[in-house]
Amino acid sequence: MSGTLTIAGLGPGSDALVTPEVSTALATATDILGYAPYVSRVAPRPGLTLHPSDNRAELQRAAEALRLAADGGEVVVVSSGDPGVFAMASAVFEALELAPQYQDLPIRVLPGITAMLAAAARAGAPLGHDFCAINLSDNLKPWAVIEKRLRLAAEADFSIAMYNPRSASRPDGFGRALAVLKDAGCGERLVIFARAISAPDEKIVTLTLDDATPEMADMRTLVIVGNSQTRRVGRWVYAPRQVR
Repeated sequence: MSGTLTIAGLGPGSDALVTPEVSTALATATDILGYAPYVSRVAPRPGLTLHPSDNRAELQRAAEALRLAADGGEVVVVSSGDPGVFAMASAVFEALELAPQYQDLPIRVLPGITAMLAAAARAGAPLGHDFCAINLSDNLKPWAVIEKRLRLAAEADFSIAMYNPRSASRPDGFGRALAVLKDAGCGERLVIFARAISAPDEKIVTLTLDDATPEMADMRTLVIVGNSQTRRVGRWVYAPRQVR
């Protein structure tokens, strides 16, 4: 096996937020695989083959990447944000577990700027104290697990970054999530809706959870719910470093 497999994060959207390490990997790759919108961010060039695929083809994509690398390719699997945060790194290692013949293949994971960090930076410092991240998609886990984690995160007074809040195929889940948090007593907490961060159509809205509605979010939105002490200073939102 003479090739390599790199799992890379393209950041939240802007080319300026792609790390130099990832840019180098893309420049030397022979094959790039990923969800079609992410692959489209990579410019075609001689010697490079682009392999776009559907959003729910993660395991097939990972298996194909392992095969191409084993055949000698310099393969890069791309995700948005960071590949280890609700993205392709876990899928690649799941595929590797199913195909132990590839376990000696050189593999590296290159970090990227994930959506919650980009959104938090734009808003101020809402993740300045203890926080958690929860994926609201129930494609790979039951809704009961999502609800339990939301309730426990609220009880523990974490700030909560919520990924994949709402989509055309899951129009009701985010409303249910908001209801769970309101029922847990979080109605007065500040909520940040950060859409398309670093893209030309970027938009940030901050309001209380009681005033939030499901229609404020879509699949390009990262939602941050502050903890009980999160507050505003001017146009900024931050979580104090000291817990009282």
